[in-house]
Amino acid sequence: MSKKVLITGASGGFGALTVKTLLKEGHKVAATMRNSASKNKGIADELSGLGAEIIEMDVTSDDSADQGVSKATELMGGLDVVINNAGVGVLGIQENFTVDDFKKLFEVNVFGVQRVTRAALPHLRSQGSGLVIFVSSLLGRVTLPFYGPYNASKWALEALAENYRIELSGFGVDSVIVEPGGFPTTFFNSLILPSDTSRDEGYGEMVNAPKQLFDSFEGALAGNPDQDPQLVADAISKLVTTPAGQRPVRTVVDNMGMGTHIDPYNKQLDQIHEGIFGAFGMGDMLKLKV
Repeated sequence: MSKKVLITGASGGFGALTVKTLLKEGHKVAATMRNSASKNKGIADELSGLGAEIIEMDVTSDDSADQGVSKATELMGGLDVVINNAGVGVLGIQENFTVDDFKKLFEVNVFGVQRVTRAALPHLRSQGSGLVIFVSSLLGRVTLPFYGPYNASKWALEALAENYRIELSGFGVDSVIVEPGGFPTTFFNSLILPSDTSRDEGYGEMVNAPKQLFDSFEGALAGNPDQDPQLVADAISKLVTTPAGQRPVRTVVDNMGMGTHIDPYNKQLDQIHEGIFGAFGMGDMLKLKV
């Protein structure tokens, strides 16, 4: 059954691939991005030519998020699915990131997600059905050095998504998480670097470690053709078409070796949730009303 889907961060990476995949499968898609008439005009025109509605949206702005969701809903004649995909990354020693650096990251990865989700939920709740997909990361389950603020933002995103899952279940609105590993996309072209490098001297030779780790990771990606970003788009598409009540809370997408360790972790967490909520007589809140 065709769905009406809004996706953020559609100008590249997982976002653009997901738009193309969903369109091929017959869904209506509102692809949101910044600078659709300038910097991102090429991809905007390409996606528009394939049938997507292009919506100018800056997830760091309340007004832009509200207006973008409203316009998407109007153009598509409704809204069934919201995919929170927009995100930015970092690279550097955590101490060197200022509070303002953290704020810049969280404005997109956490607060931006809340803005878009809040804008869409009144519509989804009123119709008694819907799906919100949160594109997280394996670094929302474990931490790796030199990605500290990003780790923190994705852990926050996971908590946000889990809580929505519980609070929205009785309204027929599903909340699920996609956890990709690292993939070769444009995501790595715009990493936020620390603003304050005055403390580098105190770290000695470790100051070179972030770049060394990044270069090593890029090399590993280049040598692993199985780590295809289309896998993430396909996983998102599968969640869109999976019947309500049958979707997993978390979907891990990775062929680099991390995912095999995260899957058992996620299953254990599901059991912990069931036990805790059952003990407090709230087990029904973990079940989607369909």
